[in-house]
Amino acid sequence: MMPAHENYDVIVVGAGAGGMTAAAVAAAEGLSVLVIEKTAFVGGTTAWSGGMVWIPANPKMKQAGLSDSVTDAVQYLSSTVPEPANAGLRAAFLARGPEAVAWLEANTEVRLQPVKAYPDYYPERLGATSGGRVLEPVAFDGTRLGRAFVRLRPPLPEFTLFGGMMVNPLDIPHLRRIGRSLRSTLRAARLISEYMLQRLRSPRGTTLHLGNALAARLYASLLARQVEILFSADVEDLSMQGDRVSGVVIRHGSRDRAIAARRGVVLAAGGFSHDAALRKRFFPPAAGFVSASSPSGTGDGIRLAATAGAALNTEATSPAYWVPASLFCRADGSRGVFPHMVTDRAKPGVIAVNAAGRRFVNEALSYHEFVLAMLRDGHGEPDRPFYLICDRQFLWRYGLGRIKPFTLNVRRYVASGELIEAPEIAQLAAKIGIKPSVLAATVASYNTGAKEGRDPEFGRGSTIYQRHLGDAAHKPNPCVAPILRAPFFALRIYPADLGTAIGLKVDAQARVLRGDGTPIAGLYACGNDMGSIMNGNYPSAGIALGPALTFGYIAGRHLAEGGVTALAPSVATTSV
Repeated sequence: MMPAHENYDVIVVGAGAGGMTAAAVAAAEGLSVLVIEKTAFVGGTTAWSGGMVWIPANPKMKQAGLSDSVTDAVQYLSSTVPEPANAGLRAAFLARGPEAVAWLEANTEVRLQPVKAYPDYYPERLGATSGGRVLEPVAFDGTRLGRAFVRLRPPLPEFTLFGGMMVNPLDIPHLRRIGRSLRSTLRAARLISEYMLQRLRSPRGTTLHLGNALAARLYASLLARQVEILFSADVEDLSMQGDRVSGVVIRHGSRDRAIAARRGVVLAAGGFSHDAALRKRFFPPAAGFVSASSPSGTGDGIRLAATAGAALNTEATSPAYWVPASLFCRADGSRGVFPHMVTDRAKPGVIAVNAAGRRFVNEALSYHEFVLAMLRDGHGEPDRPFYLICDRQFLWRYGLGRIKPFTLNVRRYVASGELIEAPEIAQLAAKIGIKPSVLAATVASYNTGAKEGRDPEFGRGSTIYQRHLGDAAHKPNPCVAPILRAPFFALRIYPADLGTAIGLKVDAQARVLRGDGTPIAGLYACGNDMGSIMNGNYPSAGIALGPALTFGYIAGRHLAEGGVTALAPSVATTSV
């Protein structure tokens, strides 16, 4: 279906969190909006994510009785993002993030709640908090989308139960205690029965959590404002009037068509995680080509902006947000990528080893820091192998990668080669190409301290963040337990990205800039098309979605207000 009109006030390229926020804000301010999405779904990587939104000193914290201040946030960022580049954008984010949250809740379907116990990733740093800066979307009933529900990108199947049931993180402990706690058993029975009723009328569960709930809430906001969304369409070019962006040229089916944007165009196409040329240009060789982000992020926004003279913000200590991932083949033949974020690495009874069979990192560090350690250990060598090592007790209790806890039969994972199994550590080492004596010594050394809940080598479980990701029921250290009970297992992991940090240079109004720091009239960017305001650092959960929502909001408001404000300080750039 082609767009209904030839002219709109605003055109948004991409229907992820940043793009839908910009569209929802512009529409709520009375502008006519067209969203162009290259896939058949809204949601982008957000729909697969945990949906965490990092906004320091947000209004929800105060309502929950949690204290925070912009001063504390500045202090925290000064050590976790020490580079001076993009200081103006971080200041704009801290100043307007709380405003964005309040405005979205008052004018859209977005509803967020503070995660009271979710520490910043470096809790020992001055200005850090133990919870509240991270906001999560309130659960959403997908039936409210009506027939449009099928346009919401489904969550990764590996993060659902029973073929499509999403689970609130708070319910996971209850599911683990089925049969051992009456309260947990009854709660689990209620959740499962509700899901079964939902499946009678829907191809998957309709109680949505995490990033799927956030994407659904933004989508519902667009539907409520009758925002037109064009699916499965490619933007071929930007239209220009002099030095101003005046619209886009789209390819839909076999036809090209020019559509005008009276106020401006917002680029929110998801970065370049799946563009081989840009990855080769900016990623270290050891990073390889594994990405846990939506496959639609192929650099479209960056290439479009280049035609208008845009510059890239290259002030990034890392070109991407990293996560270790394991690979597998689904039943339909497609390749699966499982991001090891919070479900297994920090739990007691697993270690990570390098190609030599030695530990190289504190396994309970943030996923970004974990991969940075992988890249350092790899010394630039592509395809260097790394493994998670555990025993049968760990695999049963916590699962490993996509293998869920309490899996009775892991034969199919072993048969496919995804999971390597052996009755002895030395035999496991031989199967994965590691010198048996080295891996045996590594496990023995770890076990010596682990039997007492200690990790002398890396200090695992030494911060509130690490302990938060562990198993609170395991004493004395929620992150440390010995690896003792045969059979033993290994799972190969790879450095992967969650999204790109290098992106378009913008000012504090989300306007795309040229290399000389001047704004390109009528062109905006947010989400992963916009360069990271954290310079490729990862201070806390939600540092991608927090700026995405904030600068999507800023772009929408600026477009509605006519688009005239002063420039923010310029940052270092390179030509696209």
